[in-house]
Amino acid sequence: MTQAQKTHHLAVAALLAAVAAVLQFIEFSIPIMPAFIKLDISDLPALLGTFSLGPVYGAAIQLVKNLLHLPFGSSAGVGELSNFLLGAVFAFIAGMVYKNHKKRSGALWGSVAGAAAMALISLPINYFIVYPAYVVLYGLPLEAIVGMYQEILGTVAQVPTSNALLNCLLVFNVPFTLCKGLLDVALCFLIYKPLSPLLHK
Repeated sequence: MTQAQKTHHLAVAALLAAVAAVLQFIEFSIPIMPAFIKLDISDLPALLGTFSLGPVYGAAIQLVKNLLHLPFGSSAGVGELSNFLLGAVFAFIAGMVYKNHKKRSGALWGSVAGAAAMALISLPINYFIVYPAYVVLYGLPLEAIVGMYQEILGTVAQVPTSNALLNCLLVFNVPFTLCKGLLDVALCFLIYKPLSPLLHK
């Protein structure tokens, strides 16, 4: 790789990270989810970066995006840490699969695998890090958090296990995270080709 190509890669990565940081502020509530869970497409630039620059760049874009968002967050960095971990897994796995199978099908299966991995890892991250932190930071009892889920779908928090929070995460958060990732995948496939001349050099 020439020095000009390295410079171009860094410039593209920086631009994508900046766009991702802006997109992180544009979020929407979903009627079937508790109000504190929002939908955004800030993983999209990292997905573009992982396909055009490589998996390490994709993960780095996620890191810079969350560092830029950190001063404006209200979760003492917990939300940004979670977003980075999930997004880095998504982008890195997608990029690694595509790196070894440089075809459109490789990009598709890689990004779907990344979205699935992000959804699966969201379960322990939310269970062990995010929700316990919310209880401490906001003084919000765990029962109140579970209650927000129960208001949407009745007694879903009581089945199929005896752990109400785990049930909520399985029924709501994991599918939501998967759908969020798949939305980014769909958008990426729509805009990647038109943007390709700008992303590659």
